[in-house]
Amino acid sequence: MEPTPETRGTTPSKPPWLRVRLADSPGLRETRSLVRALRLHTVCEEAACPNLGECWEQRHATVMILGSVCTRACSFCNVATGRPDAVDAGEPERVAEATARLGLRHVVVTSVDRDDLGDGGAAHFAACIGAIRRRAPGVTIEVLTPDFRRKPGALEVVARARPDVWNHNLETVPRLYRAVRPGASYGHSLRLLARAKALADGIFTKSGIMVGLGEGEVEVDAVLDDLRGAGVDFVTIGQYLRPTPRHVPVARFVPPEEFARYRERALAKGFLQVSASPLTRSSYHADADFEQLREARRRRSG
Repeated sequence: MEPTPETRGTTPSKPPWLRVRLADSPGLRETRSLVRALRLHTVCEEAACPNLGECWEQRHATVMILGSVCTRACSFCNVATGRPDAVDAGEPERVAEATARLGLRHVVVTSVDRDDLGDGGAAHFAACIGAIRRRAPGVTIEVLTPDFRRKPGALEVVARARPDVWNHNLETVPRLYRAVRPGASYGHSLRLLARAKALADGIFTKSGIMVGLGEGEVEVDAVLDDLRGAGVDFVTIGQYLRPTPRHVPVARFVPPEEFARYRERALAKGFLQVSASPLTRSSYHADADFEQLREARRRRSG
């Protein structure tokens, strides 16, 4: 059998549709300056997002709370692993200030995994939601949370804070969890999404996966079925990009037409909103996607 890039431990050449140039712009510089001034971390930078230039030029940044060091060591992720930072009690107010000063209509707040904390950081998420509501009323809030595994009561704390969207990514198909997402449980993540929907009536739930890690289309379809079974409203599907040579290799670059097939099949399964493209990421175009999500719910309920 011909060796694949995955078995060789190398990455195939990046195709033209994934070549993104980070162009400097006034908006990018302003966003970077504000993030630095407020001493905030962003997943845009920490995860080496290819869309940073486009999003920051539009003053859209995804804040990463609870420090910049994760307690997990997922083989796809560029966020540092090690001894976590101390929880910053002033961070929620600075997140709220950034939301107001950036003029956001929709804000996405995510975090590192904090297995060292008794609640996994749930109370800090709730504090950020509360601070944003006070400082920037009318802004819709999306949280992209860790799995809160073995953190009883954590989901309830975040649910009581009433985010508008609860996002938690499955990341990949069950077969690849041991290699890609060690320390996590596919079943637990599905149950989290179902429980979030049950705890907060009217909330939108959202999840995402990466492709190009060696999964098959049948496996992706099965994940989509599982997500619909958990009541998830919105799914994102994007190309995995290897951050550094020490991370899991790319098995293949999925062509745009395959993403189009995933999108059509996901919509046919009943998702309200689907974003599927090589450059799709959890918070990419999240504000516009949220408006489409609300409109899709209105059409379906009407």
